[in-house]
Amino acid sequence: MTAPATPSPTVATRIHADREARTLRIDWQDGHVTVHDFTALRWLCPCAYCRGEAGMPGWLDTAPTLTGEQTRLVDIALVGNYAVAPSWGDGHHTGYYTFALLRDRCPCSECSARRSSREPAMTQEARHAKEHQS
Repeated sequence: MTAPATPSPTVATRIHADREARTLRIDWQDGHVTVHDFTALRWLCPCAYCRGEAGMPGWLDTAPTLTGEQTRLVDIALVGNYAVAPSWGDGHHTGYYTFALLRDRCPCSECSARRSSREPAMTQEARHAKEHQS
């Protein structure tokens, strides 16, 4: 198999969950490395329960205080070639985190700057709410 002409930023070549460090590391085909801590990863959960559906807010929209069990990674499984599905200590396991989402929300300074440059200016209230989310 030959390598693609242009390495993809959303193809994972290695995924490692370090339970002691409480981090999920993803090495991408384009050479970038993303490291998500477990608490931030739980806040990213895209499932209907956490994010809401049909115009209704999700559980994470209520800005809950996450417990240790809710941020303890028990297992993680690949979903095809496009996502991972973590299982958390509280039994939650319905979120499929696509590689596109995990790369887009990479917390490194380079990716954070890229997001800031493409996002519209936030109001002071929205910025305050976002800062207290993680």
